[in-house]
Amino acid sequence: MNFDLKTLDLTAAAFEKCDLLVVLIPEGFKPGRDALSSLAALALKSGDLSTKAGKHLQLYQAPAVAARRVVLLGQGDGSARATRQALQSAGAALKAPQTKRVVLCFGGKAQPGAVSAAVQAVADVSYVYTTTKPKADARSLTRCVLGVPQATDVREEFDSGVALVAGIEFAREWGNRPANHSTPSLVADAAKSLAKLPRIQCKVMGPAEVGRLKMGAFMAVARGSEEPLRFIELRYNGAAKDKAPVVLVGKGITFDTGGISIKPAPEMDEMKFDMCGAASVLGVFRALGELQPSINVVGLIPACENMPDGRAVKPGDVVTSMSGQTIEILNTDAEGRLVLCDALTYAARFKPAAVVDIATLTGACVIALGGVRSGLFANNEALASALQTAGDAAQDLCWRMPLDDDYADGLKSNFADMGNVAGRAGGSITAAKFLQKFVGDMPWAHLDIAGTAWKGGAAKGSTGRPVGLLVQYLVGQAKVGVPQPAGGKKAAGPRVARARAGA
Repeated sequence: MNFDLKTLDLTAAAFEKCDLLVVLIPEGFKPGRDALSSLAALALKSGDLSTKAGKHLQLYQAPAVAARRVVLLGQGDGSARATRQALQSAGAALKAPQTKRVVLCFGGKAQPGAVSAAVQAVADVSYVYTTTKPKADARSLTRCVLGVPQATDVREEFDSGVALVAGIEFAREWGNRPANHSTPSLVADAAKSLAKLPRIQCKVMGPAEVGRLKMGAFMAVARGSEEPLRFIELRYNGAAKDKAPVVLVGKGITFDTGGISIKPAPEMDEMKFDMCGAASVLGVFRALGELQPSINVVGLIPACENMPDGRAVKPGDVVTSMSGQTIEILNTDAEGRLVLCDALTYAARFKPAAVVDIATLTGACVIALGGVRSGLFANNEALASALQTAGDAAQDLCWRMPLDDDYADGLKSNFADMGNVAGRAGGSITAAKFLQKFVGDMPWAHLDIAGTAWKGGAAKGSTGRPVGLLVQYLVGQAKVGVPQPAGGKKAAGPRVARARAGA
């Protein structure tokens, strides 16, 4: 998908040869004397068109207009949110087989964020997954020209939107792939491909290296699969070496059967989406490679399958995590927190300014928030506020959830330092409390994206969320300067409750 930015008013837009011309008509539209303005003004006056976001009128071979088809599209108040909503409603026209080149023209001055929102919306509605489908089903729309009154004023925003689309579509690609086309090894190969971009490095560790790191919880999940685990470490070096990085940790369960605590058959195919946290980390690095912000970022992806063979971990087994804390595995389908806890312990070695883990972690979060907002948990107010603000700006929404210590009571175990599940009540919170036991004093946030990472039903597929939120956060931190750990000390890892013989 190629995007171009061009200085265009409605007079010039009428001469643009294309398959489809989309004209955004905002509230308070002031028509000129050109053909498109006259058409829009007449349609508004007659009531055939409304400026409400998403209302539209389709025209064919309109007089004095070079485009074969024209859509006059209400843009509401012209904000980024309204612009995105409007273009999503025009998805059928943008995705039509005969639409290969589109010109999208703003009928008024573009408000802050509207250009980036337009780029993302066009990419979103025209996206087609093709990796394991016939190429005949490929995306028909290949080029979109955005026309604004003054292109130089929005060039930076346009470039950011294009970079973000690259990252979101990379995440969607890997989220959508069937599990046999997205094994831990193949995900590692995808990460390695990102090292071709400026300032990005990639390191991949296999079972032997992970064993030497004593990541007992991660290894326990991988035991039941013939596919070898991979621990992926990505680095984006955009700032000075002495600047503490932000660490992103993405859950990379490339397929989740539930293990011995096996899931029911209906919709189990959707468990290929259980690596969408990992896919979002890949997508963020894809966007960073384009944007090149002045910040250091580390991406960690523990990737494996959760399968139920004779070697698989069993309910009641006790494993020792990298932190030294022991875990009674009460439910093998609560495996995401097991791979994440070792990755969070590993993250402490980078002396991070902040750690954010991203995971399709709990069905309870879907019940709580549905598919609109991701769940946000954090032990640091500044980090939580920055992420929430970034989500609002990116239209990739999240919602702050509690982390009261009382929620951890259900994790107590008679046979280990903790169980890996509590009761059904507050399931997304108790899962976050489990992860919190492995972050020590590091500023940490957890994004539960189980409800937002993919859609089911007729629209089944990865959404690419929360790439937008994370990139917005990182770019914002690059501009204001990432807070550094006090005194330059290494962030403390989790403290083991007591000494153990043979630990």
